[in-house]
Amino acid sequence: MIENRNVNIITDADGKKLVAINDIRFKAKVRDDWTVIEEYLKEYIGDFYEIEETAEKIYISTDFPDEYTSSESRISLKGAVAKAKANAAQAIPELIKIAANPKHEINRKEKHRTDAKLGWYRYDIRFSLPVYDDKTGKVARHNIYSASMLVRHADDGKKYLYDILAIKKRNEQPA
Repeated sequence: MIENRNVNIITDADGKKLVAINDIRFKAKVRDDWTVIEEYLKEYIGDFYEIEETAEKIYISTDFPDEYTSSESRISLKGAVAKAKANAAQAIPELIKIAANPKHEINRKEKHRTDAKLGWYRYDIRFSLPVYDDKTGKVARHNIYSASMLVRHADDGKKYLYDILAIKKRNEQPA
């Protein structure tokens, strides 16, 4: 497991869980930033984490870091949403733990015929990131994001984390 992560699972006022990521570790402004993130994500390979709601185990395989950092959906990200995905990399275990509302999808692409033979699952996840005041350097508020965690269901019966998609900024909360 990766050390020195400042991440917590919290419950909001509506009783919904979200992952509070308390450090901005990655800027995600240039390709080199994403290379560092890919190397960071490689430290998760071989691990698995359990979704609390369903007790399903989600494994991290060798294809995850490259897909997370180099997919078409990631390349199209700009600004705050790109920074959000970059920093969500710090919270992979916790995001898996709070994943909710699984939705099954059949495999639609020929290239995934063997690695996602049993289809795909999308789970809802939420996380927050701090926004710092430019003058004081202190946390001014937190931006909250929702996203879909994409999991491939392989023919070995295991589920493997594939990517985090459809990241949307929801609202801001005071610090």
